[in-house]
Amino acid sequence: MADNTQIVEAGKVSQWLTENGFEHEALPADHLGVEIIKVDREFLLPLATALYAYGFNTLSCQGGYDVGPGDQLVSFYHLIKVSDNVTQPEEVRVKVFLPRDDARVPSVYWIWKSADWQERESYDMYGIVYEGHPNLKRILMPEDWVGWPLRKDYVSPEFFELQDAY
Repeated sequence: MADNTQIVEAGKVSQWLTENGFEHEALPADHLGVEIIKVDREFLLPLATALYAYGFNTLSCQGGYDVGPGDQLVSFYHLIKVSDNVTQPEEVRVKVFLPRDDARVPSVYWIWKSADWQERESYDMYGIVYEGHPNLKRILMPEDWVGWPLRKDYVSPEFFELQDAY
C-alpha cells in the first residue's frame, strides 16, 4: 500500500503565522507557486485579521467549491499585498474546508469589504452560510429557489418558470 502522505514545506506566510501562534496547516502551493493555507473555521477571523495586519490589504477573490458528491465544501480567499512600486505583489490563498451538512463560516466582510457580493454568490451557489454577513441573501437565483445549483449532488428541477421576463 502506497503512503500518500506528503511533506509540505511551510512558506513565508505560514512560517509567520506559526511564529505568532496562529493555528493552520500549510498545503502544497498551487501551479503558480501561490502559498495555500488551510484553517479551521473557528480560527478564520483571527487568522484573517492577522493577515490583514501583516499587509494583505486586498481580497482579490473569494469563492467556494464542492470537493465531490457527499464530500466537503470549501470557502477560499485569495489575498494580495498591494503597495506602491511593487511589480510582483505577495499573494496567499486561505481555504476553509466545511462539512456539507453544516456549511457555515464567519464572514470576512468586516475585514475586506470586497467579500460582500462574493460571499453572497458562494452562499447562493453552494449554500455556504457566512455568519455575520450584513445582507446574506441570494444574488443570482430567485429568493424562492430550492437547493444549491453548483453542488455536485444537486438535482436540477425538471423545469423552471421564467417570471417577470418582460
